[in-house]
Amino acid sequence: MASYNKVILLGNLTRDPELRYTPKGTATARLGLAVNRQYKTDTGETKEEVTFIDIDAWGKQAEVIAQYVRKGSPLFVEGRLKLDQWDDKTTGQKVSKIRVVLEGFQFVGGPRSGEAPGAPATPPPRPSRPASTAPAAGTAPSAPSNDGPPPEEDDVPF
Repeated sequence: MASYNKVILLGNLTRDPELRYTPKGTATARLGLAVNRQYKTDTGETKEEVTFIDIDAWGKQAEVIAQYVRKGSPLFVEGRLKLDQWDDKTTGQKVSKIRVVLEGFQFVGGPRSGEAPGAPATPPPRPSRPASTAPAAGTAPSAPSNDGPPPEEDDVPF
């Protein structure tokens, strides 16, 4: 039987990410995402419906998210649905919850006004590659080195 499990969401964080580490040292972050939907009723009244979604991020993605986003930040998330089930300790009844396991994300928008001091406003810069130089005639090309200054960056906004 064929199956496909993919979720794509765009919303705002409902709380600061909770970053933790497993005993083996793997980073994990719990996020809450609010996704809004506006619609009109039969009478023409505009209503808004909000869906709250719990998201689990793992590894480097969890660390990056915890470092660069805060409550209220917009975030684009791709992932898969996962059903968690457990027995409630007080009632003994079986409880279940659907979560999203993050597989990819993108930051959305720019820095917000009033951002907390010390919180980075943009994602970390990408490492720059050293300028390439042509090898001298009669010599074999060698691997680029990081000894020289990085090349000048263009004024491209992405």
